Amino acid sequence: MSGWERVRSSRSRMNRNSNLNHIPSSRTVRLGRVQPQAPGHRTIYCNDREANLPVRFKGNSISTTKYNFFTFLPKGLFEQFRRVANLYFLTISILSTTPISPVSPLTNVLPLSLVLLLSLIKEAFEDWKRFQNDMSVNNNVIEVLLDQKWEPIPWKKLQVGDIVRVNQDGFFPADLLFLASTNPDGVCYTETANLDGETNLKIRKALEKTWDYLNPENASEFKGELKCEQPNNSLYTFTGNLILQEQTLPLTPNQILLRGCSLRNTEYIVGTVIFTGHETKVMMNAMNVPSKRSTLERKLDKLILILFATLFTMCLIGAIGSGVFVNKKYYYLRLDKADQQFNPNQRILVVILTMFTLITLYSTIIPISLYVSIEMIKFIQSAQFINKDLHMYHSETNTPALARTSNLNEELGQVEYIFSDKTGTLTRNLMEFFKCSIGLEVYGTGVTEIERGIAQQNGMKIENHKTASAVREKGFNFDDARLLRGAWRNEPNPDMCREFFRCLAICHTVLPEGDESPEKIRYQAASPDEAALVTAAKNFGFFFYRRTPTTIYVRESHVEKMGKIQDVPYEILNVLEFNSTRKRQSVVCRYPDGRLVLYCKGADTVIYERLAVGNDDLKKVSREHLEQFGSSGLRTLCLASKELSPDIYESWNEKFIQAKSSLRDREKKLDEVAELIENDLFLIGCTAIEDKLQEGVPACIETLARAGIKIWVLTGDKIETAINIAYACNLINNEMKQFIISSETDAIREVENRGDQVEIARFIREEVKKDLKRFLDEAQQYLHTVAGPKLALVIDGKCLMYALDPSLRVMLLNLSLNCNSVVCCRVSPLQKAQVTSLVKKGAKKITLSIGDGANDVSMIQAAHVGVGISGMEGMQAVMASDFAIAQFRYLADLLLVHGRWSYLRICKVVTYFFYKNLTFALTQFWFTFQTGFSGQRFYDDWFQSLYNVIFTALPVIIVGLFDKDVSASLSKKYPELYREGIRDVFFKWRVVAIWAFFSVYQSLVFYYFVTTSSLGAKNSSGQIFGLFDVSTMAFTCVVVTVNLRLLMICNSITRWHYISVGGSILAWFIFFAIYSGIWPTQNIYLVIYVLMSTLYFYVTLILIPVVALFGDFIYQGVQRWFFPYDYQIIQELHRHEPDDTSRDQLLENGNQLTPDEARSYAISKLPREISKHTGFAFDSPGYESFFAAQLGVYAPQKAWDVARRASIRSRPKTGQKK
Repeated sequence: MSGWERVRSSRSRMNRNSNLNHIPSSRTVRLGRVQPQAPGHRTIYCNDREANLPVRFKGNSISTTKYNFFTFLPKGLFEQFRRVANLYFLTISILSTTPISPVSPLTNVLPLSLVLLLSLIKEAFEDWKRFQNDMSVNNNVIEVLLDQKWEPIPWKKLQVGDIVRVNQDGFFPADLLFLASTNPDGVCYTETANLDGETNLKIRKALEKTWDYLNPENASEFKGELKCEQPNNSLYTFTGNLILQEQTLPLTPNQILLRGCSLRNTEYIVGTVIFTGHETKVMMNAMNVPSKRSTLERKLDKLILILFATLFTMCLIGAIGSGVFVNKKYYYLRLDKADQQFNPNQRILVVILTMFTLITLYSTIIPISLYVSIEMIKFIQSAQFINKDLHMYHSETNTPALARTSNLNEELGQVEYIFSDKTGTLTRNLMEFFKCSIGLEVYGTGVTEIERGIAQQNGMKIENHKTASAVREKGFNFDDARLLRGAWRNEPNPDMCREFFRCLAICHTVLPEGDESPEKIRYQAASPDEAALVTAAKNFGFFFYRRTPTTIYVRESHVEKMGKIQDVPYEILNVLEFNSTRKRQSVVCRYPDGRLVLYCKGADTVIYERLAVGNDDLKKVSREHLEQFGSSGLRTLCLASKELSPDIYESWNEKFIQAKSSLRDREKKLDEVAELIENDLFLIGCTAIEDKLQEGVPACIETLARAGIKIWVLTGDKIETAINIAYACNLINNEMKQFIISSETDAIREVENRGDQVEIARFIREEVKKDLKRFLDEAQQYLHTVAGPKLALVIDGKCLMYALDPSLRVMLLNLSLNCNSVVCCRVSPLQKAQVTSLVKKGAKKITLSIGDGANDVSMIQAAHVGVGISGMEGMQAVMASDFAIAQFRYLADLLLVHGRWSYLRICKVVTYFFYKNLTFALTQFWFTFQTGFSGQRFYDDWFQSLYNVIFTALPVIIVGLFDKDVSASLSKKYPELYREGIRDVFFKWRVVAIWAFFSVYQSLVFYYFVTTSSLGAKNSSGQIFGLFDVSTMAFTCVVVTVNLRLLMICNSITRWHYISVGGSILAWFIFFAIYSGIWPTQNIYLVIYVLMSTLYFYVTLILIPVVALFGDFIYQGVQRWFFPYDYQIIQELHRHEPDDTSRDQLLENGNQLTPDEARSYAISKLPREISKHTGFAFDSPGYESFFAAQLGVYAPQKAWDVARRASIRSRPKTGQKK
């Protein structure tokens, strides 16, 4: 009985209220309820919603929102009050509602409410955008089989088990089991760009048993039982079986179509839904990158704690003073008749209550707007400056830089260690077949970039003369007449050459596209290496032109005799796919004459372990060739083959099918079965592929090294390849002392040949320990010499595995930290992350990881800052990163320009916030000493509340956005400036202490100068000033001084600085003029008019800020003259030069620009409103149309240009810069 009949019969019996004790099925039903399915797998009944209903699979509606209507307020407030500062102000607001508070509760509640409101509005806006996007996706339409017809329904109504039809260029609405296609042989093509960024088309093939379910009539008859794995986030694996007509058919990822991918080159396909909604693989991968906090932000938390400690100390002093002051000798104050707060008979209670009173009074010492201001500054820095920097825009791929988080901007200015992948990061990942080794011969006469670089290091020059026979096309750059145009038949080993070319043409998963002619065909490959190898086979006369699910067609030339061409079909029986563990790929094929052959290609270390005994000369010479290729910076692979007898193959194939059908540990079992046949191989030859360096990499690495940044390369390549790449990109040079720890030594090989794994592990560990100790002693000796050489460490993955052992880890770390460059070869993705964590946690240094592939994700997430390169290997690295750039060379701009500027700006913002709030709170503190520590307020409540929110808020944001010590070009010309960030020069506790000292000094000036000078002052009526006259005068001096103090710390002053500072001071006067004239009952009624009618007000307003800022002026002068920072020296050197606001190196390849790009570039080169202060990212955006018209460049007029042109003053024309 099939699953369908069992379920239907169970339902009919239940409807008849029959008692069921047992049903012979994998699904047991008791009391009318289906038991939970086994956690290991799920069972799906295709094309029957009723059968799947009891299991309650999740629906296909998705939601990426953070909140809903009911949870927004509670959850949003919870998120806000997780911040210590917000929680503190909530406590202050609650305290201010009690009788012990000297201030009105409204004055504390309003600023907090304003900050929370702004934060919640931002959260609501972002969530609303997510909600709209979700609704758009959920309401997309898909055709579903209902009553033998294709009915359009929204995606959100799709259910597990439904049969759907997806048309060409449509997106798959859920994870589908591919059943049938309009293409012959049940094949379809999918694009996974939304999933992993790869634009190469992927081939998917349906099971032959399901090819007929294409039209609605046949599809409605499809009744299959699907047993598969539970939902998981692995994009590239799938384990399941389809039970169809009592036959079990194993399913692989080749039959799965994932949500988010699109259908290409296929009219339509039919599939059944496996996973829906949040259980689809793409949604299970849509997790946030691990949250990272910058080092400066963590230090800021400590600063806030110091402010808390300062607040507590001030309150404790005031509370103890209050307890001492409350004495019966002041009987005339009648304190015993007053509130309990001042009762001399209960001094402990007086101390406690005064403590709470003073906490509310001094609450402004903690800046309420600090976090909001910093978040706003960082967001604008990311969205406007980093994302729109034309210096980091790659025209060829139309890729700008992308800041995926704004939390780590300033961390970019303090990086000391960079961990870089090689392929696709330092190199272009554009592979070209360059050389090969067949038999005992090396073929290919070209000279690589690396060889040229090594020759230059040695003072030689190599000329590369191409012969007439050289062939150059994408993926193939080979020059050797001995193999081309059939000449290989005349070589000493033609049979081996033929096997070599056949292996290239057959052993792959490449998909041909377009016309079946060598000139027009295009190859879609999973990696550039594979495409290069198949292209090489084509150029050698073995043209792969067609693929079906079971056959590969190769057009072979010159095999039997020169000039003869024949089409040969090779039946593909099994494909043992490549993965990072196996490091090889194999294909079992049947020749037309019935012969069975296994072809295998993979890393040399893996292939050599599986070669048959004998042919020692061939192995030895080939290994020498491999080392020679590696020394030239080429990527190598070994090719091998093996003839199979039918009996051995049939026996092995049974095990393979069994492993392929397994629901548990399928991958592991397949690997074990592959080991049974991938042995006793015959070595055919080796390939060497060139991957050229990216443009500007050597110059960028040299610049970063001058900036004090140490660069480590972590790669899976051979040790020779890695060393030579390091030479080519200036990471290692001949003047360096190299420490090499390798497992490729004669002693280790000798032990490995014995085959005792325990002995091998023990011996390698001892060798690594010995090398580490010897090199560490040597390194320390060099460090003690005056002019010792720079050091470089090279270590391979096998040795690194032992060096990362807890007992050797410290020694490895100490040696590494003493080296200027480190190269780790043959490392796995896990080892990359381990090395990064070793420096991050062990050395407490700020680290940055940069890579472009899925194998770099763990390394990117392990570092303080992760940078992804939008390269050839998809978008996995970018999706896991904090910042994304298109080329490695843009790292110089990202770190030396944006990173350093962000660090400088955030340091100034934080220390300035600390200064202005401490200054303001201390003036209130000094007043406490003259009020018997009673908690009497010095300022009006609204002065205290709006001080942070309005009167000093905007200028500090402007500094955080626009302050710039030196221009972008000077930042890169003098990369040594970056070292100040590595040393954290601008946020040391010494810097904080200096700001605190001037806060104390200025607060004393404000309080005692104003109170002392006001003793003899009188208003126009002849009356002496009262408390609020004096406090208003003092508050005015505070607002003016702290705003002017901000201008003194600016390295550049733009019109925005003047507007914000002048506007803040003006806002204070306007507010007070209105506020003091509204409420007649208030203490400050008409105070502003009383003050401004006296000469005293104007004299005091001029003298006190001058006196207060005089100390800062002297300090800054002495510091700049006698103890200058590095950037101040550069400022003096270039003080007469105009700022370089143009982008001279915007797009080097001008001839490749489209008309729109050329117009944008021309507009970007136009003169702007020139300011000696502004940088390229901050120029006024409005004058393009005006200047464009003058220079003959077409740019549409913008509305604001008209108004601005009317206000432009005529200036003398200056000569244009050549």
